Amino acid sequence: MRPINLKISGFGPYAGTVEIDFTRLGNNGLYLITGDTGAGKTTIFDAIAYALYGEPSGENRKVSMLRSMYAAADTPTEVELVFSCNGKEYRIRRNPEYQRTKKSGTGMTTEAAKQELYCPGKQPITRQREVDKAVREIIGIDGNQFSQIAMIAQGEFRKLLKAG
Repeated sequence: MRPINLKISGFGPYAGTVEIDFTRLGNNGLYLITGDTGAGKTTIFDAIAYALYGEPSGENRKVSMLRSMYAAADTPTEVELVFSCNGKEYRIRRNPEYQRTKKSGTGMTTEAAKQELYCPGKQPITRQREVDKAVREIIGIDGNQFSQIAMIAQGEFRKLLKAG
């Protein structure tokens, strides 16, 4: 699986919309994301893991924690990932359940969690269980395996060194 483009909105520390074009990083397939503590590095991995598997990348983070506390009430919380796998390009978009401004009237309402997976030559898949199954089939690994091999989060390197 190679990420092509990641778009994050109202997610973690990112109050607005942030887009990362991974094609600008070349085709070597290994990316190092560095920065100061609290800069949002782990959030990028959380966004990729959430887009693919519907869960953040780490054990200590929950889906209910993904909405940015800095986002405006009318800013959507969503992640869209374009990726390639085995020579095919896919697009997946997910949003967690979150509170947003009502479209008519005043006050807040709950935006339901949604997911959409676009596979080449097929109709979009929108049911969570079907999206989750399709992603596992496309990539060949589950979310836990992805988190173990795709990234080493801050503080997790010791666990890797001590693994059997």
